[in-house]
Amino acid sequence: MEELELLKRDWKNKEVELPKLSRTEIYPMILRRSTSIVKWIFYISIIEFVFWTTLNIVTSDSDSWKLMRGIHTYYLMMGLTVLSYIILIYFIYKFYSNYKRISYTDSSKKLMKSILDTKRTVTQYVWFNLSIFMVSLLGMMYGTLRYGQDGKRIQQAALQTENETLFWVLVCFICIISTAVFLVFIWLFYKLLYGILLKKLRQNYNELRQMEV
Repeated sequence: MEELELLKRDWKNKEVELPKLSRTEIYPMILRRSTSIVKWIFYISIIEFVFWTTLNIVTSDSDSWKLMRGIHTYYLMMGLTVLSYIILIYFIYKFYSNYKRISYTDSSKKLMKSILDTKRTVTQYVWFNLSIFMVSLLGMMYGTLRYGQDGKRIQQAALQTENETLFWVLVCFICIISTAVFLVFIWLFYKLLYGILLKKLRQNYNELRQMEV
């Protein structure tokens, strides 16, 4: 018991010795952390844009475009590619705007709003990419089944089955499951890529909200 009391007294003495940070001292620290996080989100978006652009250039050749023309998805994929570049550039601009705005924030309320805006932009960015991937996959699957050589073999197999409707239901089910698995993988990739940074931003937001109470 005596040792316990000694430990309590020692702990109280340490608490007294710890520096007490005021609100005006805490805010600049949160601002610096938030600015650094938003800056990294901006940098990562640029790296990701360069990565997908490079991958698209490397995988795009005359054979791939010929294949798309053969399954009647050429214009769909070209339209999605152009749309993707336009929207991705827009999001990069948004990330840069968020970074510049948060860098010059002069109040906790404005900083909280900037954090929420950044989180909203990242969420919209991720959902846009998932939507593009989904439309691309479904379009390629439909073109392959409808016009591709593999699709013709599947159509012949369907005609030879006793229940053609059930056969096509199973084919559609397999396509949907495959698409869902791929989208979950992409979502986990973005969760890992941006999730850690957004978690830190959320912590900063909670600290600011406690300061405002």
